[in-house]
Amino acid sequence: MTATPRHLLGLKGMQEKTLREILALAMRYKAERKTISWRPLAGQTWALIFNKSSTRTRVSFEVAIRELGGNALFLNANDMQLGRGEPIKDTARVLGRMVHGAIIRTFAQADIVEFADYSKLPTINALTDDEHPCQILADIMTIEEKLGPIAGRKVAFIGDCACNVARSWVYAAEIFKFQLTLAGPDGYRSDVTNSYVKQTHDVKEAARDADVLYTDVWVSMGLEQEKAKRQAAFAGYQINHELLALAKKHALVQHCLPAYRDQEISEKLLEDRQQEIFDQAENRLHAQKGILHWLSELSVA
Repeated sequence: MTATPRHLLGLKGMQEKTLREILALAMRYKAERKTISWRPLAGQTWALIFNKSSTRTRVSFEVAIRELGGNALFLNANDMQLGRGEPIKDTARVLGRMVHGAIIRTFAQADIVEFADYSKLPTINALTDDEHPCQILADIMTIEEKLGPIAGRKVAFIGDCACNVARSWVYAAEIFKFQLTLAGPDGYRSDVTNSYVKQTHDVKEAARDADVLYTDVWVSMGLEQEKAKRQAAFAGYQINHELLALAKKHALVQHCLPAYRDQEISEKLLEDRQQEIFDQAENRLHAQKGILHWLSELSVA
């Protein structure tokens, strides 16, 4: 029997039991942050390889690694030989001999998969163009803290339904068995779906009786040249108090941040609901701890 590393490369194909283990760890790390003595990363160094800029993802992972007893090594891909054309598989083979795990934030999903294959290290998708699994785990943690189990609830995602966050929400809906309504304009609909997902152009239909109103930026990283086109396309897809009035009385407002006020979310709604939005941001730290702890336990092939 050979020990093999665990990975979190995306939510696609993941089992609810596994994700529940991660969320349970996250909740305990949050509740006992000042007293918990677990140090599953003691003596380990984890590399953070980032091709895209970050605030919440980078800080939450660096703090999480250190609080779990490890060392965080931040590597800007442009400062590595990767930036000069070294194949990913060669970088992966080198780091696989030097560090204990990798957290990668980049463009192509295939790059993370290739890195995991060649490095033989526990590898985390910290965002690709395809998925943002760590974000959605923190989001579900927040929703369940405030509303209870997510199963059977309605989440309304408003805006760019073709983005990585929306795609991860689609996978999550099937795993956790909740209803997801995606509301966005033509040309920005999700390319993946399942029986728990409905797509519509009508933001009011999406918001009606929702337990959660969720949005993300209209212009994702790497798409800045499309800014004017996207702002025009999404003009009617802002979450605001008028839309919130159609949701359930207890409805949460969630934004994965950064927020562009009075674009995808109104300034007033963001400020009125800043507590739950920044609770959501804080939970990135605790969710990352749950992920790292789970990955530090080797599976057996």
